[in-house]
Amino acid sequence: MDVPLYLRPRVEPPLASLLGAAPFLHSLVDALGSPLNVLLPETAAENAARFRAVYRRHRLTGRIYFAHKANRSSALVRRLAAEDPTAVGIDVASLEELRHALGCGFTGDRVMATGPKDAEFLWLTARVGATVNLDSPGELDRLAGLVRGHGLGRVRVLARLSGFESADGKNGAGTRLLSRRSRFGTPVRDADALWAALERHADAVELVGLAYHLDTTGLEEKARALEQCVLLMDACRRRGLAPRAVDIGGGFGVGYVADAGEWQRWTTALSEAVLGGRPPLTWRGHGYGLRNEGGTVRGTMALYPGHRPHAGPGYLDELLSLPAPVLGREPGTLLLEHLHDLHIEPGRSLVDQCGLSLARVLDVRSTGEEPGAHLVRLGMNAGDVSLEEHGVLMDPVLLPRGGVREDDGREGAGGPVGVHLVGNLCLEADLITRRLVFLPRLPRAGDVLAFVNTAGYAMDFHAHQAQRQPSARTVAVEREGDSWRWCPDEDYWPITHPGGTPA
Repeated sequence: MDVPLYLRPRVEPPLASLLGAAPFLHSLVDALGSPLNVLLPETAAENAARFRAVYRRHRLTGRIYFAHKANRSSALVRRLAAEDPTAVGIDVASLEELRHALGCGFTGDRVMATGPKDAEFLWLTARVGATVNLDSPGELDRLAGLVRGHGLGRVRVLARLSGFESADGKNGAGTRLLSRRSRFGTPVRDADALWAALERHADAVELVGLAYHLDTTGLEEKARALEQCVLLMDACRRRGLAPRAVDIGGGFGVGYVADAGEWQRWTTALSEAVLGGRPPLTWRGHGYGLRNEGGTVRGTMALYPGHRPHAGPGYLDELLSLPAPVLGREPGTLLLEHLHDLHIEPGRSLVDQCGLSLARVLDVRSTGEEPGAHLVRLGMNAGDVSLEEHGVLMDPVLLPRGGVREDDGREGAGGPVGVHLVGNLCLEADLITRRLVFLPRLPRAGDVLAFVNTAGYAMDFHAHQAQRQPSARTVAVEREGDSWRWCPDEDYWPITHPGGTPA
């Protein structure tokens, strides 16, 4: 077999210390079953503090709204609810997320409702005094009708915009969209009609800001959109509206792979494998969006950028420091000069390094096809750790039962080995990852694989109970001296330590 193409995960304290406590993690799996999610709520608060440090560096005010859809956990939401109310809020995208946030300690004035909204969601949002991030003029009409029909107070709203265009060309000639067209938000070209609707409903709603979320990692595109929002805020004021905040959404990203060289080597090798220049790196030659057309690689690699030098708070800092193309000043400076608040909606990046997903090894056998490759069946399925669904590639960490083992005489046991990780469903498609994963040694039944940094979207976003297989339970853990303590996710409160003792 070729030199192992590792994609070793980026692991930082305290998650690194937790991985070092293999007997503790094995005991959790023994007691609570496989799969199992383990969360570090305190790390979410530390991530929020890192974002706040960027705000201070640019002398900006505004809120960090945690995108609840990234994780269903109560422990994470409760821990963030205990943060400074003026600094940390929550972004909810459904009626049940709103109920959950309120039950975990967030007051209505710290909640922002986003995404498509039915009447019940809009009613409760207005009733508790949350801010509505308007998805369309039609949603504005429905909200205003509910406010008037039920005698509710005036609701704070943000107008979500989309369809931002570059400043290239004049009178529409040569313009281009800054990112892929979105089905959310009001296109900028229709902004005047939206302002007129806001004026018409002024008795029911108060415009407090503009919002956007671009489906791109490009800093320049996001800086252009932010600048256009500042200019549109000026247009709103000329009409008597008084927005004072710009919400730039999320998309700050996470760096999953520790080594840039490993990521570069693997993506290069994938192209070579697609062309047939090396053995396949994936199950049945899957190309992750790449294909071979007459000896040329075609298509676009549909993968999350595994190694990112600037992500999370660092990405926000870089965005605020990038010169804007029209007004020529940094976005952070523009916001400060106009006395605008900055709101953000991080999901993945706010729970970076906040957890891992554990799976017991059930069976190991040879593939019978690729020399030296093995099938490793786990006590989980692809819905329990949906890294593949989001295009995230990284190696799991092998936690041998009883500690590190010496070579036990089996093929591949004493050195790097390529394995295919398969799930517990009776489906050919139930692959934990399509990639051939390299582990330092061949696992055996009873070992545990730890999938690191899964708290953002991968841990429970696609979880289900197909074939009545158990879905993962979730626990919260906390370091206590040289050991760890845990409690069920639903029993965690910021005023107590895991285990129920007073803080």
